[in-house]
Amino acid sequence: MSEFEDIKKWLADTADEPLEEMGSFFARRVSGYEEHMAVWRDSYQWMARLIPGEARNLLDIGCGTGLELDEIFRLRPDISVTGIDLEPAMLERLKAKHRDRDIRLIQGDYFQVPFGESCFDAAVSFETLHHFKMEDKIILFRKLYQALRPGGCYLEADYIAESEEMETYLFAEYARRREKSGIGADVFVHFDTPLTLEHEMGLLQEAGFAGVECLGYSSDSHTPMIRAVK
Repeated sequence: MSEFEDIKKWLADTADEPLEEMGSFFARRVSGYEEHMAVWRDSYQWMARLIPGEARNLLDIGCGTGLELDEIFRLRPDISVTGIDLEPAMLERLKAKHRDRDIRLIQGDYFQVPFGESCFDAAVSFETLHHFKMEDKIILFRKLYQALRPGGCYLEADYIAESEEMETYLFAEYARRREKSGIGADVFVHFDTPLTLEHEMGLLQEAGFAGVECLGYSSDSHTPMIRAVK
């Protein structure tokens, strides 16, 4: 059975379960978050190795408790990091682990938080962007592009849809659940709506990145490592 068939079965079984507001979803799961995410340990380590040696300033959007930063700081203890996340409890855990590092943490929505212009050598995101529509992602990718210095790179490891059929199905189910629950468009809820790899990379190119490539897969067959260079 394909991943898509598994997902359709799971969604059918949970069709009447209410959607959870995004911040509340993660606040209730902070205690078990790192254990749950440990399946991607190889990908965290891979991402850390891909940070350019000359990079001095790094932006991490959706940094959570800093699992990718744990690995980055092991290799680059001197790097300066700005981390943005919606959930304060996640940031508190990150801060407790890395009090001796050069790190600035911002609690907020990375769509709304200003990144600045040409102020980072690199940017990363890990398993955070698979909740957004194309029209939202292109806005964020343009912000990331503007925030990077010339030659800077953006690294993304995120869940992707195996086909356009799966992508379309998940967005339709997302809309159905929102409508059924009477949830307004301004409420950020937890529901996976990954794009296909082709669509994800196409948006990065549209945002202005000159070099966009899939470097392969590490921990599983649904989470590619994408590199985009300004």
